Amino acid sequence: MTTILRARIRAGDTDAFGEVFDEHAQAVYRHAVWMNGDHAGADDVVSLTFLEAWRIRETLRPDGDGLRPWLLGIATNVLRNRRRAARRHRAALARIPAGSDVPDFADEVVGRLHDSAQLAAAAAALSELRRADREVFLLCVWQELDYAAAAEALGVPIGTVRSRLSRARVRLRALAEAELHRTRPGGILRSAEGTR
Repeated sequence: MTTILRARIRAGDTDAFGEVFDEHAQAVYRHAVWMNGDHAGADDVVSLTFLEAWRIRETLRPDGDGLRPWLLGIATNVLRNRRRAARRHRAALARIPAGSDVPDFADEVVGRLHDSAQLAAAAAALSELRRADREVFLLCVWQELDYAAAAEALGVPIGTVRSRLSRARVRLRALAEAELHRTRPGGILRSAEGTR
């Protein structure tokens, strides 16, 4: 029976893979909890394990005693990778120097954003920025990193940080003004009156 199930899995039979999930997901979950002591992360380990198992299903040996050892081996590798990634993340955070007090656009923005309509406009505008520009803006303005620290965090030259921040500031001003104008009661009338 296991040989037939293995062949079906290797062939990409989703029903067979579903059976394997139903039968072994709890074992993988328990293994993750026992290895990490983390109930919250165990669900992620189960998901990643079965995703990886599906991805490498063609490497499954056609013979063997059961599928649980194969799945637990994958789960162990997933747990190792997660621990390694967490270590790298902590090390990267430790390398980021503390931000210095640099007067920036943030002070001006905070002074101007005095009501909820303006805050909503700024949030909407921020979500419209390109990902790279938004990352630089958040690091330099909201996290108060200087250009060098932001460049190190993103792995880009300082000049790239400066140009992205400049572009983000210009774009944010225009987007925030447009959003504020759009959401302000009578905004359309005011723009029409302003053009007379």
